[in-house]
Amino acid sequence: MVTKTEETQLNRLENQVDNGGGGAWEYLCLVKKLKVRRPDKVLRHGLSILNDPKKRSALGPDVWTLYEQVSIAAMDCQCLDVAKDCIKVLQKQFPESKRVGRLEGILLEAKGLWAEAEKAYSSLLEDNPLDPVLHKRRVAIAKAQGNFPTAIEWLNKYLETFMADHDAWRELAEIYVSLQMYKQAAFCYEELILSQPTVPLYHLAYADVLYTLGGVDNILLAKKYYASTIDLTGGKNTKALFGICLCSSAIAQLTKGRNKEDKESPELQSLAAAALEKDYKQRAPAKLLLLTSALKSLKTS
Repeated sequence: MVTKTEETQLNRLENQVDNGGGGAWEYLCLVKKLKVRRPDKVLRHGLSILNDPKKRSALGPDVWTLYEQVSIAAMDCQCLDVAKDCIKVLQKQFPESKRVGRLEGILLEAKGLWAEAEKAYSSLLEDNPLDPVLHKRRVAIAKAQGNFPTAIEWLNKYLETFMADHDAWRELAEIYVSLQMYKQAAFCYEELILSQPTVPLYHLAYADVLYTLGGVDNILLAKKYYASTIDLTGGKNTKALFGICLCSSAIAQLTKGRNKEDKESPELQSLAAAALEKDYKQRAPAKLLLLTSALKSLKTS
């Protein structure tokens, strides 16, 4: 996460370099450090250094890092000839490098040569089976071709080793949701909540999946996770507030005819509805009437 101070520093340097004020190398180092995507800027200012023998030699060993940075930016910008030239320089300098091998695979991906790229990654994985980047590149290839069963297979295999990779669990969950495999998605979100219990996004996504699965037990649990999302966000998550109202309405319908003790209290729904109305009065007063009508239709008896 880029802090406000870092963002200000980045924007200042970017403006300086764009207007010919110097500091290109410092700017490129900051972009790399903050892991932000500025491919067009990196390509332009990186090439301005690499194409100048004096500036290039002044970098010393850091020049190889710049070649790598520019090659990736070039692929992002679809300047594949530039990327190819940068990778050739790196190949000559580091002929046995697995890191350069990854760049070759990414270039094959950029060209749409999926089979060749997958073969390159598989070969590299034989020598280094614990390289997370290679595993993720194979998943990316499968997704790019719409081959979701293979993407799921490789993600699951990856997570057997890298169980603490939250991004991978989330990606797997999102693939499952896209395929309407909600039970499997629910398992992924459970893992995420166990490892990062204070992230409201995971509580909200889990509640959505449970609500979609349906049934009294799932919707009761969904309501609890919508409530925890509201708690973690200080009551400011509109989607979770709507979720409370939807769950309360669904539970009332599903438990109709049961004993009074089995029914849910409408108190939480009333609080959520009041919070929504207050929020809409402040942010979208023109839509308040529509909201009120929708909430009225959901109101439980």
